Amino acid sequence: MIRFENVSLHYDSGPEVLKDISFSLDAGSFYFLTGASGAGKSSLLRLMYLGAKPTSGHVVLFDRKVDELARDELPSLRRRIGVVFQDFHLLDHLSALDNVALPLRIAGGVGENKIGESEIRSYVGELLRWVGLGDHIMAKPSELSGGQQQRIAIARAVINRPRLLLADEPTGNVDDETGYRLMHLFMELNKLGTTVVIATHNRQLIEKMEKPCLHLQHGRLMVH
Repeated sequence: MIRFENVSLHYDSGPEVLKDISFSLDAGSFYFLTGASGAGKSSLLRLMYLGAKPTSGHVVLFDRKVDELARDELPSLRRRIGVVFQDFHLLDHLSALDNVALPLRIAGGVGENKIGESEIRSYVGELLRWVGLGDHIMAKPSELSGGQQQRIAIARAVINRPRLLLADEPTGNVDDETGYRLMHLFMELNKLGTTVVIATHNRQLIEKMEKPCLHLQHGRLMVH
């Protein structure tokens, strides 16, 4: 699913953020990504969702070497990836329902299944109710708390059952009970075959889930 081959990254003329990183993740695996603030977690995720290119080395996704892809091949590859950003990236002029429905409307359905608009609205509404936002389906992001916006972002990332799900501190703005409920959602998606990588500082969550960790320290990676 993911392979990094001697990958390093720095921005402009700054110091290396990631240093000579090599690892591979099997399809259907579930990993936490840990490390202190500034260790490079967000940068590593950015390389995984094609938001940046490595300074050196190769990133391989879905058996495709990313640096060899033509520009017009990238959008179809990105549609296989669900991303939960730390700052949500919601569209302010859209309702919760329309924010979450966006990936379905772009792709035309769920996974390989093409569905109509009424089915999309029903499917999105069901997921929003599951994450505790059934009473806020038509609310705009500005009308919602940070925790509620985070749940919308998570619903949008998983709505199309992506083959790869990347999440940057997805439980950072919610209470523990909601956090575990969201982790259960990620686990169910993983059982359906989605590869999951979650960056988090929450040691209690990591210990409870008992999943392997990718640990970044000073730009270098350890797997344990």
